[in-house]
Amino acid sequence: MSLNELIIILIIGFTAGIFSGSMGVGGGIVIVPALVFFMGFSLHKAQGTSLALMTIPVMLVATYNYHKDGYVDIKVALILALTFIIGGYFGSKLSIMIPDNIMKKVFGAFLILVAFKMIFSK
Repeated sequence: MSLNELIIILIIGFTAGIFSGSMGVGGGIVIVPALVFFMGFSLHKAQGTSLALMTIPVMLVATYNYHKDGYVDIKVALILALTFIIGGYFGSKLSIMIPDNIMKKVFGAFLILVAFKMIFSK
């Protein structure tokens, strides 16, 4: 890994951390596109790398701040975690079967739909 690549990765991680801590997003919306555009990763490699970093210690730090102010519903979080694990398993199996160029279009369309829903919903 070159120094330039290390600097890019550090900036991506810090930026994703800021977005994750402030808005609850990071992996799919910041890290995956950044790894594709700035590091030249395939979408599949970016997705796998993003998933690899989402470990409990990383999220505990940000979650603690929300929890201490009463903004975490533990019961809902545990149910979501269980179903997220199951969905993540099947979603990764499905994604790996789809060619990278098609996944980029699906991923981009999904981000656009989410953006429109967030911008234009009441």
